[in-house]
Order: sequence, then C-alpha cells, then structure tokens
Amino acid sequence: MIKSISVILFLLLANLTLCAHEVRPAYFSITQQDSVTYQIVWNVPALGTGIPKIFPVLPDNWTIIDEQSNLFPGNLRRTYKVRISHEIEGQKLHFNGLNKTLIEVLISIKKNNGIQYSSRVQPSNPVYLIPVTPDRFSIIKTYLLLGIEHILLGIDHLLFVLALLLLTKGIGMILKTITAFTIAHSITLSLASLGFVGLPGPPVEAVIALSIIFLAVELVHGVNGHQGLTARYPWIVAFIFGLLHGFGFAGALVELGLPQMDIPWALLFFNIGVEVGQVAFVIIAISFISLLAKVNIGLPVWFKKVPPYAIGSVASFWMIERIWGFF
Repeated sequence: MIKSISVILFLLLANLTLCAHEVRPAYFSITQQDSVTYQIVWNVPALGTGIPKIFPVLPDNWTIIDEQSNLFPGNLRRTYKVRISHEIEGQKLHFNGLNKTLIEVLISIKKNNGIQYSSRVQPSNPVYLIPVTPDRFSIIKTYLLLGIEHILLGIDHLLFVLALLLLTKGIGMILKTITAFTIAHSITLSLASLGFVGLPGPPVEAVIALSIIFLAVELVHGVNGHQGLTARYPWIVAFIFGLLHGFGFAGALVELGLPQMDIPWALLFFNIGVEVGQVAFVIIAISFISLLAKVNIGLPVWFKKVPPYAIGSVASFWMIERIWGFF
C-alpha cells in the first residue's frame, strides 16, 4: 500500500506551501463605550511579508476622534475611537480591496446594553449591513464555517491526521484512533478558549510540528520492519498529541474572538466545524488510500520511504521556522 501512495504523496507534499495556516480572516470589532463613543479594532493578517491593502470604510456620520496603528508579527492592527450620534443598527460597512483577496472579515459588535452581533463578510460581497436585531443563527453559521475552514486550511493538523491513518491498521482501530484524537483536542480547545488553562502559542505551534516529525519517524520504522509505539498503540499517541493540537485550535479561536453573550454557542459550533472538516478529510483520505492500494504500481523499494521523509521534511521546516519565530 505504501508503494501505491508514494507517488501521490510525493506530488502533494512537493506542492504544499510551507505555511501551515495560509489564509486567516481579518477581524473588525466595534465595542460601545458610552452613549455616543465606540472603539473599533481592525486587524489584518499578513500574507507572507506584506499586509493586504484592505481598508474599512465607515458610514459618513461616524466621526473618528482618535486613531492608532500597530504592526505586529503576522498582522496589522488599527484602533479607532469613533463618535456616533445615531444608532448603529441599519448602518452599512464597506471593506475596500477585500474583493481582490481571498480573505474574509469576521465582524463582532458589542453594545453596552448587552446586545451583540457576529457575522462574516465574504470577498465576493464586501459589504455588511448591521442588523436591527441580533441573529443567533448567524453566530452559529459563522463559527461553524470558521471551524471547518480552520481545520481544512490547517495543513499541519491534516498532515498529522494523515500520518496517523498511514500508521493505523484496520477500520476499527482507525475509528478508535480518530475518536481519541477528537476527544483530546475538544477537551483542550474548550478549556483553553474559556480561559481555564493556557499555553503560549509559539511553543505550542512548534511542538505540533514536532508531533508530525515523531509520526514520520514512526513511519520510517514501519518501512524498516520495526513496529513503533504508534503502530502498537495509535489511539494513545493520538490522544496525547490531540491534547496539544487542541491548544493550537484554541489559539486561533481566541485570536478571532468569542461573542461574550453567546460563548457556548460559538465554542460548540466552532468545535463541531473542526470535527466536520476533520471527518470529511478522513473519509476522503481513507477512500483514496484504499483505492490506491488496489493499484499495483511497480516501484523500487526505496520509494516506500518517500511519504515519511516528505512529511518529516515539511514538518521539520515548520518546527525550525516556528522556533526561529521565538526570537
């Protein structure tokens, strides 16, 4: 089976970008401070070494009375203090330049009477009309889709799951292993997002890359005829590393922000979205591997090591890059 999947994995991994989270959403929040004063935070993620040219256009009757700009590693943050003499409901926001990117905007609005709004703006329609009444369904939809997107764009998490699938034998054991991984990262995702536990983001991301390297080494052991720890106890390894991956998911969710009045719904459906995306990936990967296993491709013995070395090489780059980011 490893012979059969080697060609495909080699081509896929050769074309992976070396950034684990390629397209992050921008973030636009409005927080009411008193009857006429609001604070606006506009956060734009970097793409490579540049900041996309996306600019929020505020309604004409919103007066900026203070503005600050800060450039952080990976994003640009602008903070505005705005005077608004009328109700913000029914007002329209526009994001210039958004339609020229693949970036979406996550919007969060908090009024001092407890009313909150959450939504997302797509590049195809870079306009947001603030609704008159908050819609819980929009919160559920927003965070469900964010969860799906996060796992499907999180190449490091998918590469870890792929390595697990290659190391695990039998559908029953695969189900047990993926379930253990799901339970583990759901635990730490929930606890970290709610602030009960926490780990610094950069070390977590570096160790996530290290977990992929560990599985790549286990794959090499398997090719050499030695049964490693993961091959013997895949669900235990999946659970232990799943706890760590949950902190990675939580870091992304905290960065996006949670609507304070609907935290349980947002957290629940972000988690569900992650699981939906993960299940879809597992089904596609297993189907693809099963199909390739039926194809008899004559390949040299050394080619069996292409998948683990390709996976390990990409993960090693990520780990070095993330450790370098500490400094």
